[in-house]
Amino acid sequence: MKKILISTAMLATFALAGCTTTDGMNTNAGTAIGTANNIGMNVFKAAVDNQCRSQIENQSAWRIASVAMTDTQEEAIKSNVCGCVSEQAPQQVTLVELGNAAIDTQYRTQLVTRVVAKSLQTCYANFTK
Repeated sequence: MKKILISTAMLATFALAGCTTTDGMNTNAGTAIGTANNIGMNVFKAAVDNQCRSQIENQSAWRIASVAMTDTQEEAIKSNVCGCVSEQAPQQVTLVELGNAAIDTQYRTQLVTRVVAKSLQTCYANFTK
């Protein structure tokens, strides 16, 4: 009799515990989606940063100006300018564009190039003043 009572009590405890964690599971699902979104955005920002650095190095004005700079100065300017570009990037894309970029590598390349082109000159001008 005691075994049945203990088993019933344990079963009721597990059943009630399951009911109380339902909201927690929804929160976890929301957290997982948020985490996936953050990871995707970080990957996108890294791609923007790489493209930005590449575009800076290909500019004639940069090549001329960099002759008078040390490696540390060059890296500091690239980091500041491309950091600015990377921070502006999420404001220039929609979730649909990010979704398409995750699936299609050609689209991703075009999107990153477009985003960098939009904000590179603005950020570069802000840091060279």
